[in-house]
Amino acid sequence: QVQLVESGGGLVQAGGSLRLSCAASGSTFSIHGFGWYRQAPGKQRELVASISSGSSTNYADSVKGRFTISRDNAKNTVYLQMNSLKPEETAVYSCNARNSLGIVIAWGQGTQVTVSS
Repeated sequence: QVQLVESGGGLVQAGGSLRLSCAASGSTFSIHGFGWYRQAPGKQRELVASISSGSSTNYADSVKGRFTISRDNAKNTVYLQMNSLKPEETAVYSCNARNSLGIVIAWGQGTQVTVSS
């Protein structure tokens, strides 16, 4: 099994930056890709960014140019650098891990990001 633990959330003013981390443990050899998602109160969870084993990345249109996803395979950790944050991006941010078939094999517990105006 794979376990994921997020960290780095908090309170930031609009226009500020945060870097989220998602550390994987357990059967990390089974991880192919990671994804960062967010869910705001009363809204559906949405994909923010994803990264494959080859470090190919994909971003939601709303965060392109402001967010950067990266991974450190030696540390089994994926990061989400978030710049120019907006109040509407206040949400719980969670990461997941996928295997080579694209099947989600683990979710983290989430970390709260609050952007004040």
